[in-house]
Amino acid sequence: MNYDVLLQSDHWLSLNYSKTFITAISMSMSDPSAAQTPLLDDTVDGCLDYKGQPVRRSSSGCWRSASFIIVVEIAERIAYYGISSNLITYLTGPLDESTATAAAQVNAWNGAASLLPLLGAFIADSFLGRYRTIILASLVYILGLGLLALSATLSSVSSSGGQNADDIALSSSLQFQVILFFSSLYLVALAQGGHKPCVQAFGADQFDTQDPEECKAKSSFFNWWYFGMCAGTLTTLSILNYIQDNLSWVLGFAIPGIVMAVGLVVFLLGTMTYRYSVKGDEESPIVTVGRVFILAVRNRKTSYSAIAAEEEARGILATESSKQFKFLNKALLAPDGSKEQGEVCSIREVEEAKAVIRLAPIWATSLIYAIVFAQSSTFFTKQGATMDRSTATGFEIPAASLQSFISLSIVLFIPIYDRIFVPLARALTGEPAGITLLQRIGSGMVISTISLVIAAVVEMRRLKIAEEYGLIDKPNVMVPMSVWWLVPQYALYGLADVFTMVGLQEFFYDQMPNELRSVGLALYLSIFGVGSFLSSFLISAIKNLTSGDGRDGWFANNLNRAHLDYFYLLLAALSAVGLTLYVCCTKYYIYARWGRTF
Repeated sequence: MNYDVLLQSDHWLSLNYSKTFITAISMSMSDPSAAQTPLLDDTVDGCLDYKGQPVRRSSSGCWRSASFIIVVEIAERIAYYGISSNLITYLTGPLDESTATAAAQVNAWNGAASLLPLLGAFIADSFLGRYRTIILASLVYILGLGLLALSATLSSVSSSGGQNADDIALSSSLQFQVILFFSSLYLVALAQGGHKPCVQAFGADQFDTQDPEECKAKSSFFNWWYFGMCAGTLTTLSILNYIQDNLSWVLGFAIPGIVMAVGLVVFLLGTMTYRYSVKGDEESPIVTVGRVFILAVRNRKTSYSAIAAEEEARGILATESSKQFKFLNKALLAPDGSKEQGEVCSIREVEEAKAVIRLAPIWATSLIYAIVFAQSSTFFTKQGATMDRSTATGFEIPAASLQSFISLSIVLFIPIYDRIFVPLARALTGEPAGITLLQRIGSGMVISTISLVIAAVVEMRRLKIAEEYGLIDKPNVMVPMSVWWLVPQYALYGLADVFTMVGLQEFFYDQMPNELRSVGLALYLSIFGVGSFLSSFLISAIKNLTSGDGRDGWFANNLNRAHLDYFYLLLAALSAVGLTLYVCCTKYYIYARWGRTF
């Protein structure tokens, strides 16, 4: 099989198109009716099938292919959230870590898992191709999950040793268990780094942006993609967290591995229907963009009059895009003044570099949202663990399962957004997606700020009730306050995700050149990677500032003496500042239209 990593060059493709065209002419000469339906009308430019032949629109791509890809993404989300959603419980339970330390480690792991896609996207776009990278990453994923289950087995053996076990041997066993656990954990993060940017980009590649109907369907794809992700997450939070808390951590880590294996099989079943992007012998797009910046720096002393003369010679029209980041236009000239092939950059390469740098302010101002996003799997979970989680039937809801309200909110609202909000907004604004991508992202930021204020108010009430019932120094006693008080903050988190998370995904895919779209999605993920590291740093800094001299800090292990309400209010204030900066940046943003027909 010749997949996108093995696809032939543009020269080969043009020869095949020529042969197809000659065949069509011959058919039209022998059968006039055939001239009414040229064969080339059914092909998709820039894509081949799994055999390396020109791909037919009628038998490939679109939802028939995207459905296979969405299934493997659902499996990956079940695997990922099967670990991350309840990780803080495992760290503070079987591994006996403090709340603040465990929260910092969860954030560090989430950060690594969100930054590694930059490496995975580079490998996919420059070497392996998206299809093969997805397969390789899935195999590493399954290996990592299997080793996690093995490490949990060692935990079970150690805990069953009892007092008769040799202390030195037990300590050595625990040390090996911890090393194996964290090695497996970061192996999963590495696998997600290859899987995450490629699967979504490969799914979006199944829709032709040259076709208006498929382009609109691509916008819906991002909505339903996130719907599928959250459906998988909801399944995880509803079932796996209960298994981990009440039955077995071994089983709780093994099931995601089995699900991931099934997802890989389903993905392979769609091989014959996929559209594979043509990859020729040209340089890596990352290299070409990097050369623009290098040449612009080397030509920093070149006068703008010389650049203007070069632009005029090349027939570059003065547009808003060409005027922005004008210093990059210096890459149009060679450092020594020559114009030999390979010594200067093309207009398109310069515009691609501008598209990348144009994303930087949006990336930076989205980091506060990412810090807020990191709290749902850490402090929200520990907060819920102290409250009354029993239901009318006597069933006790696992604390980590409260995150299911985020997924439930998303699953309920995305169909409303896609089928009701978008058509109504489209009729008013004329935008194909109802509102612009930047407006969508900003709307979610506003909602997340509101959710933090509500979270702070609920925590204030929880602390007050704990004080009224004399539970301040009884952290293991349930606070008589229903856990349902936490539902609004979780639900608003989900609503914010529908706007901001989906918006960021589509924005960083849509605004990158075709060859860099895996990198674009990796940049989107890196927002949450850096945000998780910033959250970890912020937690550590606040812990050191507030817990010295025997004081109970904001993140004391006894949450009845902690002050998560202060932390939430601080994040709300930071969110307001971040939103203000974001709005300022959006005023100067110029949308790129790579291959769009509207």
